[in-house]
Amino acid sequence: MRALFVGGPVDNSELDLEGRHPPMHYPENTGTGRPRYQLHHVGRNDGDVAYAVYAAPGLADAEVHRIADERGYARRFDATPVAP
Repeated sequence: MRALFVGGPVDNSELDLEGRHPPMHYPENTGTGRPRYQLHHVGRNDGDVAYAVYAAPGLADAEVHRIADERGYARRFDATPVAP
């Protein structure tokens, strides 16, 4: 699955994630007790997670959805966005 980032210092970056379920925070263990990115929603294709959208803390849900729609994540991965 692909991790897609909205907001923060790595905005519009992507990377591959291993496993069947994306972690709730990225990176999982920062050592500071504060996650840098929070799982916002996932895109499912035939029941599998095709992508995971991570948003910077404090970024409004409406803004994350607007950006994800603008970037065409669901269309690109032929997936349906759902809450994690």
